[in-house]
Amino acid sequence: MNKIIVIKLGGSVLGSRDTSLEDVARLKKEGYFPVVVHGGAATVNTWLKRLNITPSIVQGERVTDKETLEVVAAVLAGLVNKETTAMLLDLGVKAVGLSGVDGALIHGTPRGADWGYMGDVRKVDLALLKTLLENGFVPVVSPVSLNVPGDPVRLLNINGDPIAGELAASLKADRLIFLTDVSGIKDAAGIIVKSAKVSEAEALVTSKIATGGMVPKIRAAVRAAAGGTVTSIVDGRQPNIIYNEAIVGGLGTSISA
Repeated sequence: MNKIIVIKLGGSVLGSRDTSLEDVARLKKEGYFPVVVHGGAATVNTWLKRLNITPSIVQGERVTDKETLEVVAAVLAGLVNKETTAMLLDLGVKAVGLSGVDGALIHGTPRGADWGYMGDVRKVDLALLKTLLENGFVPVVSPVSLNVPGDPVRLLNINGDPIAGELAASLKADRLIFLTDVSGIKDAAGIIVKSAKVSEAEALVTSKIATGGMVPKIRAAVRAAAGGTVTSIVDGRQPNIIYNEAIVGGLGTSISA
């Protein structure tokens, strides 16, 4: 066990009484190595509305034209990333905010014309992340990433869920924890699935029992399982859910190889 825990936060921790960052600080203090990946869709949507730009979401992911990309980059790699980092610093954590661009951490590939500058992870370069972890820092990663060489638009918007999955797999993290606003994945009868093997989780997607924003989380869990990581999908509204799931477990849906 390397005690690396990749934690995927939503944007809801900002300006709320959420205990997520307190949990990150506690895990760090107790000898774990948290890696925080954040989203921030609600904050992006707020800024798009202010700028009279209509958001387009398909299967839980954002169609990203050039205008939207500029807002996504400014909000996620700027505002949300720096506020999250500052909040961890206030808790005594040596946090460093970065995006997938910094240190060429995340290389992406555009998904296709219909998606604009929305992409998928092509490869990761862990050099910077490993340096930070080895020196006692907690990385706070925004999902704004590098576009393919040759494209004049150098940035790419990638869903934070697959980024968390790729980082967990590449780091061979012990755990990957996703915070959601539900208690876990539900089966066809509406009952929470406490644990699932990769094949069972994939079946929930192909049968369309799991839909929307749960789909990229399950796919990320499948990717992480290839590196030996156990993924938990838990209710981020519950106090201290990250710490309790990391230490005790069994609080949401667990996916493993």
